[in-house]
Amino acid sequence: MTRFLFMISLLLCASAASAQQQPGHDACARDVSRFCRAVMNNGDGAVLACLKQNRTRLSKACDKVLTEHGQ
Repeated sequence: MTRFLFMISLLLCASAASAQQQPGHDACARDVSRFCRAVMNNGDGAVLACLKQNRTRLSKACDKVLTEHGQ
């Protein structure tokens, strides 16, 4: 799971320095585990799609990270 959460951080912050990736990871980690646990093994694209499908239920911090990264 840690590897997956790291991968979602990379997906969301691909152009950012690694020190800047941690906030995105922290912001969405709980939302991923709450709403997208069933698709976690299906790859980053599936998790991102899941987060988008659950947009109205996401924490404000995660929603902000997605918005800041054009999602």
